[in-house]
Amino acid sequence: MIRLERRKEPSTFWRVANPFLAVILTMLAGGMMFVALGKDPVTAIRLIFFDPIFSAQFGSYSRPQLLIKSAPLILIAVGLAIGFKANIWNIGAEGQYIMGALFGAGVALAFFPLQGWYIFPLMILAGAFGGFLWAMIPAILKTRFNTNEILVSLLLVYVAERILAAMALGLMRNPDQPGFPGSRDLRRYESAHNAELIAGTGLHWGVVAALVAVIFAYVMMTRHMLGFHVRLAGQAPRAARFAGVAPARLVVICLGIAGALAGLAGMFEVSGPGGQVRIEFAVGYGFTAIIVAFLGRLHPIGIVLAGLLLGLTYIGGELAQMMLGLPSASIQVFQGMLLFFLLALDFQTNYRIRLREEVRR
Repeated sequence: MIRLERRKEPSTFWRVANPFLAVILTMLAGGMMFVALGKDPVTAIRLIFFDPIFSAQFGSYSRPQLLIKSAPLILIAVGLAIGFKANIWNIGAEGQYIMGALFGAGVALAFFPLQGWYIFPLMILAGAFGGFLWAMIPAILKTRFNTNEILVSLLLVYVAERILAAMALGLMRNPDQPGFPGSRDLRRYESAHNAELIAGTGLHWGVVAALVAVIFAYVMMTRHMLGFHVRLAGQAPRAARFAGVAPARLVVICLGIAGALAGLAGMFEVSGPGGQVRIEFAVGYGFTAIIVAFLGRLHPIGIVLAGLLLGLTYIGGELAQMMLGLPSASIQVFQGMLLFFLLALDFQTNYRIRLREEVRR
C-alpha cells in the first residue's frame, strides 16, 4: 500500500531541489509540446535558454535585454512574496502595474513639453502611488468587509486593462497623431525617459530600483520586527495574534508594499522599454511575477535568480518565435508549466511517500 505521511519538519533538501527539478521537467514537457507543434525540441530549448546568452549571433542584443526583462519581474515579485509569506494573496499585480504606468505617464504628459530634473522623480512617486492606490481597494474591502483578496485583486486587473484602453484611445492619446491609439513616446521626452545609465548594458533606473527592493526586503524580513510579524502570521496565525500582530494592519501594509512596487515597475517600463501608453502595454509581468516569487521560494535572493530565469524565457521566447515560427501562446504555456511542476513537486517538502504491506488476517 502507498500512503502519504506528513513530515514533522519540512524537508530542506526538497525545498532547495524542487525548483531545479521543476526547470528540468518543464524543459522535457516543453520539448514534447514543441514536437506536437512540429518543431525541433532541442533547437527550441536551445533558443530559449542558451542562445540569448551564449550565442555570438544573438548575444550582443539579448544580453542587455536580460536586465530589461528581469527588472520588472523582480520588482513585482519581491512585493508579492512579502504578502505571500503572511498568507495575503495578491493576484492582481498586473492591474497595479498598469495603474502605476498610467499615473507615471500622466505626470510626464501633464508637464510636456516642459523640461526639468524634477519631472522623473515626480513620475516615480506617482507610479508608486498609482500601484499603491489600486492595491488599497482589495486591502480595504478585505479589512472592512472580509472579502476575498484573491478574487478582488484579480478582477481589478480587467478593470485596469479597460482604463488603459480608454486612456490610450482618449485622454492620453498623442494629439500629434490622432489617428493612432497611444500616447506620446516618452523615450523622446528627455525629462521623462528612463534611459540606460550605461549604454549597451540594459541597466536603467528600474534595475536599480529592483536591486534596492531586494535589499530592502531581505533586511526587513530578517532584521525588522515587521518581517517577524509577516513570517509569524504566515506560519502561526493564532500565535501572531497573541504576539500583538494586527491582521488588518498587516493586510494593508503587505498589499500596499506589493502595489507600490508593481506600480514602480509599470512606471519604469512605460518611461523606458515600453515608451508609451498603448492598448497592448500590459504583457503579463504581474502574472509571471507570481511564478518568479514561488520559484524563488519567496526569498529575495531566490527571486533575483528566478527573475533572471523567467526574463530569459521572455527573450528566448521572442527569439524562438522569430526563428522557428512558434506561437506566442506556446511560450506562455511553457512559463505556466514551470509553476505547475513546482507546485506539483512541492508535496515532497511537507510529505513523504510510505510503502507498507497490507496485513492479512
